[in-house]
Amino acid sequence: MGDTPQIVPTLIFDCDGVIADTEQFGHLPAFNQTFEEFGVPVQWTVDEYAQKVLIGGGKERMRSILTDELSQQLGLTSEDAKDEAILAWHKRKTAIYTELVDKGVMPARPGIFRVVQEAHLAGWGLAVASTALEPEVRAVLTHAVGVGLAAMFSIFAGDMVLAKKPAPDIYLLILDDLGLEPGEAIVVEDSANGLRAAVGAGLRTVVTISGFSRGEDLTGASLVVSSLGDPGEDDEPAKVLGNPFGIELGSAVTLQTFRQILDLPGPASPLG
Repeated sequence: MGDTPQIVPTLIFDCDGVIADTEQFGHLPAFNQTFEEFGVPVQWTVDEYAQKVLIGGGKERMRSILTDELSQQLGLTSEDAKDEAILAWHKRKTAIYTELVDKGVMPARPGIFRVVQEAHLAGWGLAVASTALEPEVRAVLTHAVGVGLAAMFSIFAGDMVLAKKPAPDIYLLILDDLGLEPGEAIVVEDSANGLRAAVGAGLRTVVTISGFSRGEDLTGASLVVSSLGDPGEDDEPAKVLGNPFGIELGSAVTLQTFRQILDLPGPASPLG
């Protein structure tokens, strides 16, 4: 009898804050420009937006501003009117955001291109799990890794599930759609909400913290690092911020790092 074939894993990336630092330099200015263009008297500060990112989904964040007072002021006196307005706002916001991506104001985070290229060459599967819309995700991904590698990704985004992160639905959908068991995939996230979603689906998770996730409770992550890192002398190394299983790590997270994590026991139970 031959040896049991080694599982070929799938790497699943969140988009915002993982592939690129998109929240502060992309989504926030896009939201604020949209509000200005539509005459909505709201301009989020960085601190205010740090609270809004806890809400999964751009349309949901926009809906959160519609108090009774502001709705009356804007003439949005019915739920249908609110829905129509939010759809129009969000369509414009997506266009503004995509323009910002195309201008290159949000470079890929350290290690993203390296890890994606290594994974593709090793035959690993690649996917994205995001609450952003598919055009936004595709634009960020293409800018970060190039057209060829971006085409290798399965993208799960936007409104493909009703319950957004921290609900595990997007990850459960990926497992079902790609025919994967939880032990055949590993997730890279950047926030407590994303971590809860992944662990809730039984997935091992590496967290690369972003500006908006510093200080969050990341209990349940298999590894927490400053970024995936790049090993070059003049590049940014990965700094270990949480390593509950004692994973061996040099200056960068590599496919071998992910292999070590996949050999660990899966999450015992979904996080609350």
